[in-house]
Amino acid sequence: MTLDRRAELGEFLRSRRARLRPEELGLPDYGGRRRVPGLRREELARLAGVSVDHYVRLEQGRTLHFSEEVLDAVARALRLDSVERDHLYRLARPWSGPEPEEGPPPPQQVRPGLSRLLDSVADVPAYVVGRNTDVLAWNRLAAALITDFGALPPRMRNLARLVVLDEGMRELYADWPGKVRDVAGYLRLDAARHPGDPRTAELVDQLVAGNVEFRDAWAEHRLKDKTHGRYVYRHPVVGQVDLGFETLRLPDDPDQALIAHTVEEGSPSETRLRLLAAWADRSVLTS
Repeated sequence: MTLDRRAELGEFLRSRRARLRPEELGLPDYGGRRRVPGLRREELARLAGVSVDHYVRLEQGRTLHFSEEVLDAVARALRLDSVERDHLYRLARPWSGPEPEEGPPPPQQVRPGLSRLLDSVADVPAYVVGRNTDVLAWNRLAAALITDFGALPPRMRNLARLVVLDEGMRELYADWPGKVRDVAGYLRLDAARHPGDPRTAELVDQLVAGNVEFRDAWAEHRLKDKTHGRYVYRHPVVGQVDLGFETLRLPDDPDQALIAHTVEEGSPSETRLRLLAAWADRSVLTS
């Protein structure tokens, strides 16, 4: 099973039309008699300055050969951000990447130099994620904060599967529903970047079937690229830890990213992170 780009394109555009409010754009709301939320196709076409037929062909995925001018106009009319705009281009233009391979791709490997860099980051949690949010490498503090990745079978070292299906993660993340929505957004981008990877479809199917919150988030077609931000953890040993994170993608392999947490100097979270490091030193964590 691979990503149906035409169907994905139509669902994405409809979801973005639905979130726009006609009154915010100076359009009549017809006394609230709209059958569906958001803008009609003809309204969106008028805002974008394209013919209704042209926009309908785009939304129905009849062809994947649209000009930059048309896509830019539709993106502006839909008020897409930069991540959403890139996603639209990825779906609505002829595929420019390598031909999708039959079967799963070979396992990803972390370079020895990156592993050494990860081990040298000893005072904050850090880990490397690959495609489909597979956790490829981690330091001891990441294992102490999130879970003992080394004790899990390789197939289970997947951040999305852990967050969505592991009951313990509901307690670990203070805003677990928000984390689930983020995971859905990451996987949505991954699926578009690698339409030939059957593991993505298998993972999404499993998460949709196993968790109603993820199913709802997936249906929203929300996109989320992992760049930087913060999460509040409720660790069972040291209590609440408020951490930022920064994502560094490898220039020669953008499918791998080093995610390093940060902590505010002199904060209670810094003290708790030191306590967590001391606890990790006394515990048996595998790497």
